[in-house]
Amino acid sequence: MTDSTPARAAEITHWGHACVRLERDGSRLVLDPGSFSDPTVLDDADAVLITHEHVDHVDVARLAAALGARTGFDVWAPAGVVAQLTEAGAPADRVHAAADGDAFDAAGFAVRAVGEWHAVIHPDVPRAHNVAYLVDGALLHPGDSFTPPPAGTAVDVLLVPVAGPWLKLAESIDYVRAVRPRVAAPIHDAILSDPGRALADRLVGGMGGAGEYVRIAAGAPYTWTPGA
Repeated sequence: MTDSTPARAAEITHWGHACVRLERDGSRLVLDPGSFSDPTVLDDADAVLITHEHVDHVDVARLAAALGARTGFDVWAPAGVVAQLTEAGAPADRVHAAADGDAFDAAGFAVRAVGEWHAVIHPDVPRAHNVAYLVDGALLHPGDSFTPPPAGTAVDVLLVPVAGPWLKLAESIDYVRAVRPRVAAPIHDAILSDPGRALADRLVGGMGGAGEYVRIAAGAPYTWTPGA
């Protein structure tokens, strides 16, 4: 998005855990519709981005079935996920490998793939490939990582993970501090109770230093105007 390009608002909705949907001009881009999220988010998706292979980020059987049942949407994911989807019956011409540095258009949004690895869970657990996605040069979904944005990128909205076996809240706080977004919105929190979410909000929201901390609740869209 260049300085001469007018900012175009998009609606962000949270569909559970790590799954969010961006909607603009009637087009819908879905990120990480895994087994912990609302499956109906796929019913009218125009494009889907998958960060990595873990089931809370991609339900392979469900996504492959959705691709087979309805034309008109494509999926981008790391190569290993692409292989799983095609093996499960997804049309090969509509599932695309995404790797660090790739740039493409998905449902009218400009997308850049960033990074390569899942955060370390434990030294004994093999690391999965994880691709973060920078959307319209300003919104970052890191998947299960603390991948920084490309050098010189001013992140407007950071979707920040706040719970999981691979992180502690101190790391989430430091991630927000490092990225310095205008808005930080928590994701990846299905394993938390309501008091746990409140604690995460208090610590990450209070100490991260984002210009604004917004919990996007299910069914309560957030209107994002890049650069606002």
